[in-house]
Amino acid sequence: MNQFSKLPLTIDGQLDLWRARGLRFPDPDRAKRYLSVISYYRLSAYSLPFQEPDSDHIFRPGVTFDDVLTLYVFDRQLRLLILDAIERIEVAFRARMTQVLGEHHGSHAYTAADIFDDRYNHDWLLKQVEDKCRSVQAETFIRHYREKYRSPSLPPIWMVMEILTFKEVSVLFSKLRLKEDKQAISSFWGLPDAVLRSWFRALSDLRNTCAHHARTWNREFGSRPMVPKKPPTPWPDLSPMPKTGIDPTRRLYYLLVVIEYLLRRINPGSSWHHRLFALMEKYPNVSREHMGMPESWCGEEFWHLGEVTA
Repeated sequence: MNQFSKLPLTIDGQLDLWRARGLRFPDPDRAKRYLSVISYYRLSAYSLPFQEPDSDHIFRPGVTFDDVLTLYVFDRQLRLLILDAIERIEVAFRARMTQVLGEHHGSHAYTAADIFDDRYNHDWLLKQVEDKCRSVQAETFIRHYREKYRSPSLPPIWMVMEILTFKEVSVLFSKLRLKEDKQAISSFWGLPDAVLRSWFRALSDLRNTCAHHARTWNREFGSRPMVPKKPPTPWPDLSPMPKTGIDPTRRLYYLLVVIEYLLRRINPGSSWHHRLFALMEKYPNVSREHMGMPESWCGEEFWHLGEVTA
């Protein structure tokens, strides 16, 4: 194993390194300003598509700093668009979990170990809730409950669903044992619960990727949302990309499909897909291929881009 020996570079040194690799800087002062607030390392990930294949990070002729920056800005705007959609999906998911479990098992449904799979660490869940409630950063409504009520010591499910993370809620859903609970939750979304479990797990990971400002547009995601055996109608083409053989179900495109489908279950008049289309049109040079997105995606019936929605 080699010893790491790279030394930190000044911002001028970073420009010099990129210049030596062939990147052009029409406005060096502007480039230095962006490097000082974004960082060389973060931007370097967006420089890779502009480099010659199988080279030592040599840029293709004519590539400028603005090409790299534009790709970074696109990815940032895409993350914000995704986060806006996931917020609505997450809130609806929490609401459905609260309603079903509350109606079926009472105000403190989550404290009943017998509604969960035996493999679920129910004690861990209760410890998480207790720690969040005792934290000095506990929500005001949690503090109010603890001040007003002596028993039960933990708050009702409609409060708990607001303090668990999206990941924790998705895991809780995946560990439900009773068929009537799972069906009542998944029926709202029009999907089998196994598919829905994989979708929410993947979306919670995507949300964390976006929230931590990580590169999103051409990433291969570890959490792969399941493709329904009987897809809803209409359904987009998920064939491998013609040039690279990239599998769309492992890239961002299928997650965008998942988001669009779930948003329509929440609000059939959602216009999120029009905002996605507008963003893609604003950046025509961004590789759709590396997103797993077909060039003709916007013409597919699934996206309804010919319709005018509210």
